[in-house]
Amino acid sequence: MKILAIIPARGGSKGVLRKNLTLLGELPLIVHAINCAKASSKVTKIVVSTDSEEMATITKQNSCEVILRPNDLATDTSNVVLTVEHVYKTLNEDFDIIILLQPTSPLRTGKDLDNIVEMFERNAELDGVISVVPFEDLHPARMYNLGSNNELVPFVDNGESNRRQDLDPVYYRNGCFYAVRSQSFFKEKSFMVKNKRAYIMNPEWLVNIDTPRDFKIASIIYEEWKNENINN
Repeated sequence: MKILAIIPARGGSKGVLRKNLTLLGELPLIVHAINCAKASSKVTKIVVSTDSEEMATITKQNSCEVILRPNDLATDTSNVVLTVEHVYKTLNEDFDIIILLQPTSPLRTGKDLDNIVEMFERNAELDGVISVVPFEDLHPARMYNLGSNNELVPFVDNGESNRRQDLDPVYYRNGCFYAVRSQSFFKEKSFMVKNKRAYIMNPEWLVNIDTPRDFKIASIIYEEWKNENINN
């Protein structure tokens, strides 16, 4: 199968200035994403989609292809589907699987990526794979809507008083991998296609960077993650 890895990396960001170029450890987030794709034995082509000349320069320095996107695809409200369509049209090449690697979820490996591709290889009927982590402490049974006068209305119908160990597991999208068959992507215009499966990852390494606080947490977790996943 032909596998296309797309790394969407706008130059602007409201939460953290130049977020995708900010260092985590010794490398910018954009380079962490590139290195993950390069570490895969199954990816056919890696492309960074950006509106930033600085991002493009760093990408080329790391021997990765760049496609500059128009300004209307680089706003805070831009739809990533349109960005992927722009990349695909620009490449003018067919791929079996498209995998989105968001720079803001950097704690992942090339082996993870290969495992996801293998899920498609084993199941010809599968249209999509989304990476998730199990959630325990932040379970929906511990969440509420607020009624009038701040009345606590349970978010789910049961489990409010259950011990954590007795709650049915729930899973949270960690942002590391969104993978979809190209045919299904263009048919449904989404990475969240109907026929999808979970790729379950370790919740200890859950990092999704959007604010300065997220970066502080990520910097601490990264050192331990690197020792376990990169240095061994």
